[in-house]
Amino acid sequence: MYGWNIWEAGSANDFYTAAIVSMSKSWHNFWYASFDPAGFITVDNPPVALWFMVICVKIFGLHGWSIVLSSVLLGIGSVYLIYKMVKPTFGPLTARIAAFFMTITPIVVADSRTNNMDATLVFFLLLAGWVLQRAVRKRWGWLVLVSFALVGVAFNIQMLQAYMVLPAMYLYYWVASRQNWKRVLTQTVLATLALAVVSLSWPLAVDSTSKSTRPYIGSSSTNSVLNLAFGYNGTQRLFGQTTGTGGTFSGMGTKASGKTKTGAPTGGTKQGGMKKPAGGAPTGQAKPTSGMKKGTTNGGKPSGKSLSSMPKTTKGRQTGMKGGAGQGGNGIFNVGTDGVTRLFQTALRRQISWFLPLALFGMVAAYLAAYDRKKKWWQTNRKQQDVLYWAGWLIPVGAFFSVANFFHPYYTIMLAPPLAVLAALAITSGLKKATSKRDDKRARWLRYLLFMGLGTTACLQSYYVWAYYPWLSLVILILTAVALVMMTLIPAKERLFLTLGVGFLCLAPGFWALTSTISGESAAVPTTGLGTGTVNTQLIKYLKQHNGKSTTYLFATTDSNTAAPYIIKTGQAVMTIGGYNGTDNAISLKKFKQLVKDGKVKYFYISSHTNNNAIVKWVKKYGTKVSAMGSTNATLYRLSASK
Repeated sequence: MYGWNIWEAGSANDFYTAAIVSMSKSWHNFWYASFDPAGFITVDNPPVALWFMVICVKIFGLHGWSIVLSSVLLGIGSVYLIYKMVKPTFGPLTARIAAFFMTITPIVVADSRTNNMDATLVFFLLLAGWVLQRAVRKRWGWLVLVSFALVGVAFNIQMLQAYMVLPAMYLYYWVASRQNWKRVLTQTVLATLALAVVSLSWPLAVDSTSKSTRPYIGSSSTNSVLNLAFGYNGTQRLFGQTTGTGGTFSGMGTKASGKTKTGAPTGGTKQGGMKKPAGGAPTGQAKPTSGMKKGTTNGGKPSGKSLSSMPKTTKGRQTGMKGGAGQGGNGIFNVGTDGVTRLFQTALRRQISWFLPLALFGMVAAYLAAYDRKKKWWQTNRKQQDVLYWAGWLIPVGAFFSVANFFHPYYTIMLAPPLAVLAALAITSGLKKATSKRDDKRARWLRYLLFMGLGTTACLQSYYVWAYYPWLSLVILILTAVALVMMTLIPAKERLFLTLGVGFLCLAPGFWALTSTISGESAAVPTTGLGTGTVNTQLIKYLKQHNGKSTTYLFATTDSNTAAPYIIKTGQAVMTIGGYNGTDNAISLKKFKQLVKDGKVKYFYISSHTNNNAIVKWVKKYGTKVSAMGSTNATLYRLSASK
């Protein structure tokens, strides 16, 4: 599911693919996560996830499949880690069910097929949790430090998002450790120091480097990694964006966005003979007409070792990028209405919430099933401690996504591990048999919780898919109900009918997950199914003919979304004066004029969504328009060194 058809990945997320191209050209670019080959500006995240992608590209060459290979492998690794974390405490059956639920969660599949950071992030967070489990059980203090250091590594993948698991880790260590409180306190302090040292090692190294010798930190307001971490990638995610984009996107915590219909199976074509989604469902990603092969261009002419044959969009504009205004009602920041019901709303539910009701019942059932009457209520056993760990992951992360104002829907992959494990625990806890008359009442309650969890999940799944496949809604409801009735009527075949009931609940999420695989999708924003950017080959040909040898940049433009396809296609540097969103203050007008005077920048490309800042105004006033570039929504200006 994760790897099939990745040879059709196109350029995946152009923004990061451009960075991979650039980072593969020099150690300088590799270290700083430079967006462009000239090292002018960075991407909006630390480099660790991109390092894995660049390594794959250096080994296998630059292809559509090689840029997403590390995400595929680490996505598979996350499924394995779920199994390894669950089996020692709850047994192989629960571990297998949890791993299976993790496997077919749609957003996990979609993220594992792209070159976004999220699959890598989840792998390292699960690895940190597994190491912490071993540290507690073997009483190895040094492993506690390693586990928190791994969260520090995850910080250098997606910054503060990695810290969402810290409440679970601190809680688990304090309730599960069998050492005296003084030693636990000491290890906690040391582990926190290890977390801080590893987290801040790369940001401080970059920030302490002279700004004149490194790229501008993209999407930061002060050319600082720490500012990026705690601003654009930190508090602004929770409270709303105040810098970087210059405004809000559709669906960003707005009240109206909750009514927007999104989340249809991506791919845009009929899959498995099912009818096309009704009700104005969003269209899918344009499928690449050919792979990202070496040696061809859109016109079939040789182009060296550049990525080529980019999929084209119907409107001739760049879409599917990680950001950018004007995406419409089904935009890349559409996350519904904030509040306790957000995860059940249209924007997010079909990506992550298929097993959410079952997981909530499982959280209660698993803790109740493990309760030991011989102990005080605050004295927990191993099973309860593990339940607390997964609940400590689910509740804070779920709360964040319920109230946060600024995030992509695919970030909700952070919820997939605890949802998968707790949903599996709901099933196996409901199978617990009474060993005495005293346990008979608890066994009945566990059975009630199982039935309520399965029934509620079936109802919600039917509601989720009704707008697209009404017949599937009826199948889920009827067959699940039959399975539950048969479990009651024929107790001897209980496990058989429970297996069938769970299987029916896997139909819809399994299909939603498979659409990415069948269509060969590797979307920049996995929940939207938008296509990737295109390039103007006529523009490239003109620039190569008219740029001199002393020219550093193929052209300059305002934002990374415009520049990325050209960096991927040509491997040459494109200056983005405004960074990812086009509003960074990466260079002043005075310095830009000097680059023009020195002959390092000779052309400026203004697209339809370019911001009208000081440099753009200067370009429009003094630049000379170049006609016949084959584009109606963008303009190329030739810059004069004398102006």
